[in-house]
Amino acid sequence: MNKKFISLMILIVTMVSLVGCSEVDKVNYNISKQADYFECERKITVYNARTDNIILEAEGYMSISNNNTNELVITVKTGPNEYKKNYVYLNSYTMYAVEDITGTHTDPYHYKLYWHTEVLPAVEARP
Repeated sequence: MNKKFISLMILIVTMVSLVGCSEVDKVNYNISKQADYFECERKITVYNARTDNIILEAEGYMSISNNNTNELVITVKTGPNEYKKNYVYLNSYTMYAVEDITGTHTDPYHYKLYWHTEVLPAVEARP
C-alpha cells in the first residue's frame, strides 16, 4: 500500500511540475534570448517621469540590462563582430520603456540614438 501511495505521489508531483510552465513563460524566455543575440529590433524610450519629457530614444538591434550602479546598459551590434555599449543613468525620476519593432528595417547593423536636448536647462554664461 505504501509503495502505491508513494508512486502515485511521485506521478502527481511530476505532472504538476510539467504543467507549471505556461506558454507565455516560454515565449517571454525565447524573446529575451533572441534579443540578447541581437535578433530582435527594439525601440527604447527613456523618460523623465517628473517632467514627462523624453530624454533619449534608441532604435536598433540591441540587448539591454541593468548593472549594479543603477544604469541601463544598452549594447548594440554595429557589424558582424562589432559592438557598442551605451549607458543611461537611472534615478528616481527616470524610467524607460522597450518596444519590439522587429521587421521595420532591413539593415541588421543600424541603430539610432536621439537625444532630446530641449530637456536640458538653459545656461547663462557671464564674464
